[in-house]
Amino acid sequence: MNIKTFFEFSLKTFFILCFTFSFITLSVYFTLLFKPLYYMDINVLNIEDSTNLNKGELKANYDYLITYLTKNTSEEFNLPTLPSSDHGKIHFKEVKVIFDKLKVMLFFSILVSILGVLVNKRHKKIRYLLRSSIVLIIIPIMLLIPFIINFDKSFTVFHQIFFNNDYWLFDITTDPIITILPQNFFFHCSLLIIFSIIIISITLRCIYKAQYKKQHSL
Repeated sequence: MNIKTFFEFSLKTFFILCFTFSFITLSVYFTLLFKPLYYMDINVLNIEDSTNLNKGELKANYDYLITYLTKNTSEEFNLPTLPSSDHGKIHFKEVKVIFDKLKVMLFFSILVSILGVLVNKRHKKIRYLLRSSIVLIIIPIMLLIPFIINFDKSFTVFHQIFFNNDYWLFDITTDPIITILPQNFFFHCSLLIIFSIIIISITLRCIYKAQYKKQHSL
């Protein structure tokens, strides 16, 4: 492989990674902002009974959490009707930092993706759609297997990777927010993210097939 070929291969790989990363990140944000999932789980997981909070209080605290994590704000974390410990506040601040960094990465990857799509369109290349579709179908399978085998362990490993402390291990007496966010809710969030990625993968494959037929019918 000469330098030119290697350079072209690297650019194509970088584009595919940014292109797929954009869709994966958008799936994460879609799930985060899709409040109906939590509203449904209030009933499905009997959260009212397990917390002794009514649906209005549960929604108010959850809505505040999502707003805090997604909005450009530097305010201190203070739930509407629930107390939070110093460690709890630090943890959610760290989570917010992660999402803020993810926003920047998403913006950059979208710019690269747009540029890559325009270049491929100019040269009438559509192979990237099929490759991206394959990558996006492999990732959910890789994620789904450990989630199904042992979600508890996967949940723990996830936090150990992204956080360098144990502040995410909440004490319900000082951080009762953990009671309104049962682990099964996070499992449902994971499934929605994976489902969204699969739908995107199928859509890209369909677009590829349509474009392929169009090119070969001329």
